[in-house]
Amino acid sequence: MNFTPYVTGALSAQKPFQGQYFDNVYDMRDLSGDFDDNGEAIGDGAPDNPGDILYQVPVRTGQKDNYNLSVGFSMTWSKPLDRTLQDQCKQAASANIDLMKQAAANKRLDFEIARLKNCGQLIKEGINFHPRSPYYKICADVVVQNVTHIKPHVHTIPSASRKAEDLGGAIE
Repeated sequence: MNFTPYVTGALSAQKPFQGQYFDNVYDMRDLSGDFDDNGEAIGDGAPDNPGDILYQVPVRTGQKDNYNLSVGFSMTWSKPLDRTLQDQCKQAASANIDLMKQAAANKRLDFEIARLKNCGQLIKEGINFHPRSPYYKICADVVVQNVTHIKPHVHTIPSASRKAEDLGGAIE
């Protein structure tokens, strides 16, 4: 189901706005040009002053601006005729999520094994952080067991004759 609210608006206008215009009234009078039986001037059928403007008449144009505002909503409902594709889509999404979780777990395991290996090697070599260091906790949970070798080192043991000389005389 899909629910979509909407608001639309429209403006229709003519520019420049002109509410009225002036129409010319031309002089169409025909008062002369011919004579009647009594000798008085009468019209001959042609305007006496063609093209002359007598006056102007205001004419309303009917031009107006139109405004429209529509508010409403649209709702559709669709039902698939075949649910096979929808079910396959859900299965694919679930499989993809499981795959991403497994990839994250693998990366976490790789990180922890690398941390264990590096911390163990450093502990064997006698290298570690000071207990008050903020980094001490990085290797705090690593335990090295079954270490059976001792690093090569040399001790100096003084001989007995040398001890006597150091004591200030012969040993009797």
